[in-house]
Amino acid sequence: MSKNETIVAIDGPSGAGKGTVARALAHELGYRHVDTGAMYRAVAWQATHNGVDLADESAVATVAQSVVLTLDGDRIVVNDYDVTEAIRTPETDVASALVARLSAVRQVLIGQQRAIGETGRVVMEGRDIGTVVFPGAAVKIFLDAAPAERARRRAADRAHTSSRSADLVGVASALEARDASDRTREVSPLKLALDAELIDTTGMPIDDVVKRVLSLVRFKLDTSVSKDER
Repeated sequence: MSKNETIVAIDGPSGAGKGTVARALAHELGYRHVDTGAMYRAVAWQATHNGVDLADESAVATVAQSVVLTLDGDRIVVNDYDVTEAIRTPETDVASALVARLSAVRQVLIGQQRAIGETGRVVMEGRDIGTVVFPGAAVKIFLDAAPAERARRRAADRAHTSSRSADLVGVASALEARDASDRTREVSPLKLALDAELIDTTGMPIDDVVKRVLSLVRFKLDTSVSKDER
């Protein structure tokens, strides 16, 4: 089985359940879980910390090239500093959306993501994994949900909200802006890969979503193994 046949690509907008599903899948399969969104957040955090103008593509790309990112489970470390909680704020949500639109930054981080997946056995989540990072992945999942439900989920997630921003109207507005940014950016826009399995998680308990995705992934992986044995 090739490396691509052991890479699970999970894409989708904010609040669709990517993180929870990806972590559960990785645990069940014994694969590594990689949250690529955290990489953009980490770069945005470091650039902001350094006082870099996020509109200066060259300067932000230099930050992306120079920082040492370590993804250890759910922990994100930047230059030996644990930023796991620091990058999960409404402010970093906005900053990372700006950084994600920068072609030079994406070029750097996509290279790192491909290097991480080089050995296979990875569940990688993001917005362009199945379309750009690993277009040859045998398993591609696109999770989505109604905007109102995604807003409710995000408002309930204290890792992404604060006392000032947890109201549904504010969260829904922020999600709408992020969706527009992700879907309209020139490089690696959020979109459904032609061969991805679309799963609408609206109204589905997260355990049911995980079971459905896990069943699909195991079927595809088993099919790949069967082909290799012929």
